[in-house]
Amino acid sequence: MARSYSLKSSSPTPVGDGFVIDYKAELNEQQYAAVTSLLGPSLVIAGAGSGKTRTLTYRVSYLLENGIAPDNILLLTFTNKAAREMLHRVEEISPKNTIGLWGGTFHSIGARILRRHAEKLGYTRTFSILDSDDQRALITKVVKESGVAEGGPSRLGEKFPKPAVLATIFGLAANTDVGVARILAERYSFYEETDAGILKVAELYEQRKKEGNNMDFDDLLLKTRQLLTDDQEIRRLYQEQFQFLLVDEYQDTNAVQGEVIDMLAATHGNLMVVGDDAQSIYSWRGADYSNILEFPRRYPKAKVYKIETNYRSVPEILHIANESIRANTSQFPKELRSARPARAMKPAFVPVFDPSTQARFVSQRIQELHEDDGVEFNQMAVLYRSHFQSMELQMQLTSEGVPFVITSGLRFFEQAHIKDVAAFLKFACNPRDDVSFERMTKLLSGVGAVSAEKLWQQWLACAPVKEERLPESFSEYFLTFKVPAKAQREWEQMAHVLDEFLDGDGGLKSPEAMIYSVREGIYHDYMKAAFDNEETRRQDLDQFMTFATGYSNIAEFLEQMALLGGSEGDPQQDRQRDQESSVCLSSVHQAKGLEWKVVFLIWLADGMFPNRRAIEDGGLEALEEERRLFYVAVTRAEDELYLLYPELWPKAYTGDTLQTPSRFLGEFPSELMEEWRIGR
Repeated sequence: MARSYSLKSSSPTPVGDGFVIDYKAELNEQQYAAVTSLLGPSLVIAGAGSGKTRTLTYRVSYLLENGIAPDNILLLTFTNKAAREMLHRVEEISPKNTIGLWGGTFHSIGARILRRHAEKLGYTRTFSILDSDDQRALITKVVKESGVAEGGPSRLGEKFPKPAVLATIFGLAANTDVGVARILAERYSFYEETDAGILKVAELYEQRKKEGNNMDFDDLLLKTRQLLTDDQEIRRLYQEQFQFLLVDEYQDTNAVQGEVIDMLAATHGNLMVVGDDAQSIYSWRGADYSNILEFPRRYPKAKVYKIETNYRSVPEILHIANESIRANTSQFPKELRSARPARAMKPAFVPVFDPSTQARFVSQRIQELHEDDGVEFNQMAVLYRSHFQSMELQMQLTSEGVPFVITSGLRFFEQAHIKDVAAFLKFACNPRDDVSFERMTKLLSGVGAVSAEKLWQQWLACAPVKEERLPESFSEYFLTFKVPAKAQREWEQMAHVLDEFLDGDGGLKSPEAMIYSVREGIYHDYMKAAFDNEETRRQDLDQFMTFATGYSNIAEFLEQMALLGGSEGDPQQDRQRDQESSVCLSSVHQAKGLEWKVVFLIWLADGMFPNRRAIEDGGLEALEEERRLFYVAVTRAEDELYLLYPELWPKAYTGDTLQTPSRFLGEFPSELMEEWRIGR
């Protein structure tokens, strides 16, 4: 007769109700309700700073303690960092074994599924995943093979889009699920005359990927959806396996992601989506706000849980956030309540004379907070709607030695479009500058390193170079050069632009006038073909011209620009040390998910924030997204918030512009702020 033998349990002793974790003690009442919800669909509206990650991780642990096997749980996130953090925290708090739990980004989970079943779609399981560089390289090859861009443009406005722009177009088409033709019509009307060529490249690009056994990042979503849609057996396999689905940042999902989620949850129906409709700010990259807004309609039996206790911000800051977002008509109403005691200081409303005064105030106040109140530099941030709005502040902080890092892009003078335009000015100032000449000429169609060197050698043979003087006319010499056929028309335009630099008295015009000539004469159309954010870069060049108005001497201007863009413009050389000991400068989009003790929100003028496009062309939907962006900015602040509004905007060529305060500042009672009057 067989002997019975029992192993002792290695699990911790339950604390009550059979659970090891005391969920009531670990969570607040609203979090507890969501974490312990029963079967079926649920929508968790987790307000800013309310412990969204904590809710999700304890929900996973709760499922495990209820006997759900790890491989029957799927946790979807948007970033690898979020996935790692959540899985690590689940492992820390859960008494159960988590091995086998499916957790990761949408793309990583898609790749995992596709590796198992790639042959169903005509791929092998060893398919390659193209990163952004690989994608641009393949598109470049396809454009060349297709011949759609051959023969050169008849004018710069008909340039065929660069590979990076094509990649953006294809990505938007994939993420919005509307097709390349519609994206071109709605967002890239500039390319109307080349639409047929772009569509041909899109078709060939798909073919080349398939032939090379390659998928790009968008394919990891599209092919997963295709697999689940077309193969009923595979769809049932995963529908049966994933008994519980949890989705983080649901307000940021796009059409394809939303469809994949709905398919996977179709059998068991235990779908918990967590997010905040008030923080949906990424429609420009394909996020579909209707996914979260219409969730109760798609799942009529869904329970809606609201988590409204905010552990980040003081009550005075949350009063502004609550009142501001209340103006939106499309939302799940919520009221953030602070878990922190009130402070004596209200958020500051700071009208300033102009952007220069704004920069001086922010810099001075940062230093006061650091030196007098002991606030570390890395606990302060300056947020803005668009990157160009940080230029004056970058210069001010640099001149005063205040350490800063930029999360929203390169330092202003290090950006490609600024350096492109500056190359024209540098060459005119120093006609022996071969580096600037090469950068300038390589902007032209059909001019690479070899062609640029040949053009340079022709220039070196010209009299002005040998005699070390400015020519009376650049075109007098340039139009005699042997130039690649594709570049001929653009070369002529460039020569005439350089002629515009000359003042007729043997010198050069002002830096402001020279920048204007480059932008209007040759670079405006180049930007549209080369960059997917042409409007933002145009705003940068407007600001670049405004900066140049302070200089009449081109050499002095270029020297100052070099200092601000080089080592003297970067007080800290070590990147990790920078982040640990520096003020953060960031666009609001890049700041989502982050927090600081002190936040300065600058350029709060109508047309700046909300931006002009949303006001004039976007309609109610665009304006409400701008308001959500303002809400995100406000809720980044823990202790102190400064709202700054420049009354005057000095602009090159068009003159000074009087500004009105952002309409968002008028949507909550003025007594919620304390006005600071700044003496000049």
